[in-house]
Amino acid sequence: MTTTLYGLANCDTCRKARNWLKRFGIAHEFVDYREERQSPETLLAWRDALGGWDAMVNKSSPTWRNLPPARKPPQSDAEWKLLLREYPTLVRRPVVVTADGVVSQGFSDNGFKKRFGK
Repeated sequence: MTTTLYGLANCDTCRKARNWLKRFGIAHEFVDYREERQSPETLLAWRDALGGWDAMVNKSSPTWRNLPPARKPPQSDAEWKLLLREYPTLVRRPVVVTADGVVSQGFSDNGFKKRFGK
């Protein structure tokens, strides 16, 4: 069973999550979603799994705060998808997808222990 961790290579939380997976011997792939922009279909799947666009986006990030007022909040799925492809750093990270299709977001030691049964 392969786990895919989506995030940013220079994100401390993503590094912690990657190190945790390595420490517990969980095979995983890392995808930097700044380098490999995710498809609109993937963004929609994440939205559905994570509880909506608002749950998926870090509105306390500098990227969100620096957006022009006209860009926030987007009013349609099309606008959200365009915004997140243009500014992938808005997505809370990491996004974790296991081979069974379960999607989760964020990292904590206890959360990963529950998620991966360690």
